[in-house]
Amino acid sequence: MSVYPNGFLWGTATAAHQVEGGNWNNDWWAWEHNPESPCVEPSGDAVDHYHRYRDDLKILAELGFNAYRFSLEWSRLEPEDGEFSLAQLDHYRRMAETCRSLGITPVMTLHHFTTPRWLAARGGWSETQTAARFGAFAEWAVEGMADLIDIVCTINEPNVVATHGYLTGLFPPGKRDMEARDRANQVLIEAHHRAVEAVRAVAPAVRVGLTLAMSEWTAVDGGEAMLEELRRPWEDIYLEAATGDDFIAVQTYSRERVSPAGYIGPEEGAELTLMGYEFRPQALEVTIRRAASVTGLPVYVTENGIAATDDRRREAFVNEALDGVERCIADGIEILGYTYWSALDNFEWALGYGPTFGLIGVDRSTQERTVKPSAHMLGQIARANGRP
Repeated sequence: MSVYPNGFLWGTATAAHQVEGGNWNNDWWAWEHNPESPCVEPSGDAVDHYHRYRDDLKILAELGFNAYRFSLEWSRLEPEDGEFSLAQLDHYRRMAETCRSLGITPVMTLHHFTTPRWLAARGGWSETQTAARFGAFAEWAVEGMADLIDIVCTINEPNVVATHGYLTGLFPPGKRDMEARDRANQVLIEAHHRAVEAVRAVAPAVRVGLTLAMSEWTAVDGGEAMLEELRRPWEDIYLEAATGDDFIAVQTYSRERVSPAGYIGPEEGAELTLMGYEFRPQALEVTIRRAASVTGLPVYVTENGIAATDDRRREAFVNEALDGVERCIADGIEILGYTYWSALDNFEWALGYGPTFGLIGVDRSTQERTVKPSAHMLGQIARANGRP
């Protein structure tokens, strides 16, 4: 008998900018074309999911998945402050309708890393007014999608947006300022709360929560105090901010090792993924347990996966990660679903198209899709709602 409850969501995911193509009106498009940014290449046409989503969703349905997480591109829906596009809203409605027609639950993310240029020009996430602007966008978008959506994620990995945008300089606007990072954290938390309020006001039946980038944290050579210092602005403040939500969405890929001097990178000799992460599928169990313990909420795994050229390592990663999910369920932790990142090989932000996370490969010269063995494996698990 399966340990997974009835209604468990077996999904895969994308983000608008990483797959749609042509999202020229956001801060990431500008960043990709800035010669001083760390981006190795621009997103361009991406994998043309904007036009090919029906075929892509059919593949996922045929494989056996019953959920699909996608994001709205804010810069398409509100191309200028207060100017909302019903034509673009209809596009995302068609996506959700296609999901439902195929027996797939659409899971909608309101913000996945990209911000409209007009808002970025006003200071983006370092400005307090941005929280109110996001709340207004969330209200309009959710009201327009409410009859088709059961689950909404407000902001994808706000800790990544704040830290890499305002402290490490890897994401737009490319700042390296601790105070700016801390301010962005607070604005993003306020924006999340405003979005939750908006969802509950216009669509009270919809479940809403925050997605958080979480890692297994390991202290090395007495690094416990430094670990706590680093983890607090990265994870803890967001877990605390999420306690009133309907779920906490966990997104985990590997672990962080910390000495008294700070981050020390992967363990010597460890197997690494194409992202440079340690091959660490067991990290997911650690983060599920921590998220459930701190928030007291049901946990939804909205991202977990591996960038690899050897698809057998992808299969191994997923199976080992699911071992941990099953142990958590057996211990009574409520888990709503497991979402593999990602559905398609796509644009991996500053690293371009090199890291391949997808269950489905894409030849970008022809846009031809190739289903990988790992997709069939996970699809079979999804169809059976469990493993043999």
